[in-house]
Amino acid sequence: MAKITSVSPLAPAAFPDLPVIDGVRFGTAAAGVKYQGRTDVMLALLDPGTAVAGTFTKSATRSAPVLDCQSKIGRPSDEGAAIVVNSGNANAFTGRKGVEAVGQITRAVSEATGVPQDRVFTSSTGVIGEPLPFDRVTSVIADVQAQASANGMADAAKAIMTTDTYPKGACATVEIGGKTVSIAGIAKGSGMIAPDMATMLVYIFTDAVVDQDALQSLVSAQTDTTFNCITVDSDTSTSDTLIVAATGASGVDATDNPAFADALHGIMLELAHLVVRDGEGATKFVEVTVTGATTDADARTHGLAIANSPLVKTAIAGEDANWGRIVMAIGKSGAPADRDLLGIRFGDVVVARDGWRAEDYSEEDAAAHMKGDEICISVEIGLGTGTATVWTCDLTHGYIDINADYRS
Repeated sequence: MAKITSVSPLAPAAFPDLPVIDGVRFGTAAAGVKYQGRTDVMLALLDPGTAVAGTFTKSATRSAPVLDCQSKIGRPSDEGAAIVVNSGNANAFTGRKGVEAVGQITRAVSEATGVPQDRVFTSSTGVIGEPLPFDRVTSVIADVQAQASANGMADAAKAIMTTDTYPKGACATVEIGGKTVSIAGIAKGSGMIAPDMATMLVYIFTDAVVDQDALQSLVSAQTDTTFNCITVDSDTSTSDTLIVAATGASGVDATDNPAFADALHGIMLELAHLVVRDGEGATKFVEVTVTGATTDADARTHGLAIANSPLVKTAIAGEDANWGRIVMAIGKSGAPADRDLLGIRFGDVVVARDGWRAEDYSEEDAAAHMKGDEICISVEIGLGTGTATVWTCDLTHGYIDINADYRS
């Protein structure tokens, strides 16, 4: 595994002070799954009555933990629930051994906590294709359960990291009927980021009461405008998992509440942005906004074509205002476009309009924008009212340094 020697230059100043979410406790342990001298197992214990929703990778080679979670999500239950995560090994492309590992881990958690096995959700992240030494995970479950604390979410964020350079967290409070509900979430992700569901590993908790079906519908819808709109390297993971748990401990019903929905969306988007800001080797955070497409879906297609282009991303890394690469990416996306209608901006600098370089275009002003660590690219397609915004990062040699010897 390549050593991460420094924190991303795009990292936030500090990890947020996450609120305690009543109805959930967290424990961590150093099981030595792959890493030495650091925590690599996280257990979240959820009170009875918790609603659990999730979205998962659509990869055809998704992992055994993902398949197991998919089979369990959506079952209403008055029982408690548990989430157990290990880092260092993805338990993906491991055949029957992968299924056995999931079974052994979920059984161990069930026996230690009393949570039914079909309410134990597992995630694994790390190297693909190597059998998971599940006994290292099961051997620490009892101790993790015994020391689980309501104040342990920050430690949980660290335990699920792989090539991440910093832990990721976000939180919000919402006033509903004069009462306060809290939402807090953690995420891991740095490379192999081009979600097709949700992304990487993400766990969000709230003390609100939310109907199971309503929570699932909300999470599925908000995934499309948050995690499904980010990309680091165009590669979709075998292990992408998003789980949202509503414990109901506050007694405040947030089902179909717009303020709650907005707050949850804000947390999902913030966590998605934190993943991009920690993109492997990233030095610039890039927002791509597409307007005037035939449909919103076409706008997103154009946006992702730009955001995933190695030529665009390396130009950004080199601080080169090479708008020709934007034109190239739009042309190859497959969505409808008319060369003679395109408009392009870098920040506030109009680069092109009506399919031609703007007469008042200033290379100096465009270059100045490219020197910042927050890059905004805007494209007007000129065919309709479809819009989309996606987020990515630049592509530097640091990405190669991390991934060329990932397994070593």
